[in-house]
Amino acid sequence: MEIFIVVIFVLGYIGIALEHSIHIDKASSALLIGMLCWTIYALNPAQFLQIDEHKPITEIVEEAHHQENIEPQTKNVVHFFEEQLFKKQLEHDDTPIEASETHEYVRHYIEHGLSHHLYDIAGILFFLLGAMTIVELVDAHDGFSVITNKITTTNTAKLLWIVTFITFFFSAALDNLTTSIVMISVLRKLISDQKTRWYFAGFVIIAANAGGSWSPIGDVTTTMLWIGKQLPDTLDIIESIFIPALLTVVVPLLFATFFFKGKIERPVVDTSSTGNHPSAVLTSGEKTFFFVIGLLGLVFVPVFKTITHLPPFMGMMLSLGVIWAITELVHKKRPAEEKREFSPLRILQKIDTASVLFFLGILLAVAALQEVGHLAKMAHMLDVSFGGNIYAINIAIGFLSAIVDNVPLVAAAQGMYAIEPEGVFAMSGTFWKFLAYCAGTGGSSLIIGSAAGVAVMGLEKIPFGWYMKKISLLAVAGYLAGAFVFYIS
Repeated sequence: MEIFIVVIFVLGYIGIALEHSIHIDKASSALLIGMLCWTIYALNPAQFLQIDEHKPITEIVEEAHHQENIEPQTKNVVHFFEEQLFKKQLEHDDTPIEASETHEYVRHYIEHGLSHHLYDIAGILFFLLGAMTIVELVDAHDGFSVITNKITTTNTAKLLWIVTFITFFFSAALDNLTTSIVMISVLRKLISDQKTRWYFAGFVIIAANAGGSWSPIGDVTTTMLWIGKQLPDTLDIIESIFIPALLTVVVPLLFATFFFKGKIERPVVDTSSTGNHPSAVLTSGEKTFFFVIGLLGLVFVPVFKTITHLPPFMGMMLSLGVIWAITELVHKKRPAEEKREFSPLRILQKIDTASVLFFLGILLAVAALQEVGHLAKMAHMLDVSFGGNIYAINIAIGFLSAIVDNVPLVAAAQGMYAIEPEGVFAMSGTFWKFLAYCAGTGGSSLIIGSAAGVAVMGLEKIPFGWYMKKISLLAVAGYLAGAFVFYIS
């Protein structure tokens, strides 16, 4: 049964990669593997958790305390059983728990695990929905013309450098997911040819992930290490990771410069496409206003998280609520037909729901692998295979993060290695810095290896295979170049 979950995951992954060949949308494949992995786990949980359901939970807990080597998933369920026993003590309930009740406690543990993962996943999805809606609102008001009007070059190579560096620094201030969504909207104003725009979108993914890796608020894994006290010093994070992260984008750009020739053709603005010429009735000041409030709303999110310690999606939804209200107030006196063109309700209809469902499926599938202990075993296997070499382990984690989500991989590493008083595993130690770099940038190797990549894939409909052929090698070259510079520095 354990290998069956892996087989389902691999087959689903192949289905996503061959989306255009098998004519099945990637969202369908992702949902299938997400739901099937959890179904297989729920049908025979005792085997995955390595416990005997015919014993009372008190006996299972007691036996676990006498075992030296216990699997991570078994340790988790035992800890859950201990919590249940403690709750009974607090309630002064002396009723013994019979062996016949163990199955119910196991079911409760599965539901608890699913709820925990679903909370995290829902946070990402709501964050994504909020960011996409804000960006679409700015776009509907032609707000991105504030940027695109400043970029006058039509030289392909020069424009690629400009877009990449804007993305790199935006990502550190916002985060890689939000920045990717913003930059795709900008690219649509700059480049008319879809295939050319796909190349630029590939560099947006590389730059967004690299830019996020050297900022505590730029990538969720760097944030995890920052909050977890592995990397408590913000300035030290920036000083240690900035140059490797910069090389991660510069190296692919140098290669691309030799192949990207000619001029970029900008899209022709069709003022009749909306029927009421909304772009004609918006002043330059109104366009700038909506660009500024949109950008401030996005920048507010990491500030909100730092102050309140609430999940980022709360800040994003607060920003959306404020911008939504402002939009309604600004346009309240417009004619009904014009007002409808700028309505947030109309904007919501343009959101790519299929991409959101794809995200849900793939993250649930990875969560299932984490619950049954496969990711922890993988992390342990890396440690054994590379003989504890921290550089090899982290480079491998970076490549693995292109296949499975980097968040559980970093969480597994945090669980495997304790913070030590001194050495490579100390606070701000070499291992943790290199982990932040590798986990943040390695996912660019595949388009579904990062939140930024998944978002761009959905927005621009980039095929998995196309990205692998055209962008993956460039991303790997930049990733390894940055890793090498970190190693010798």
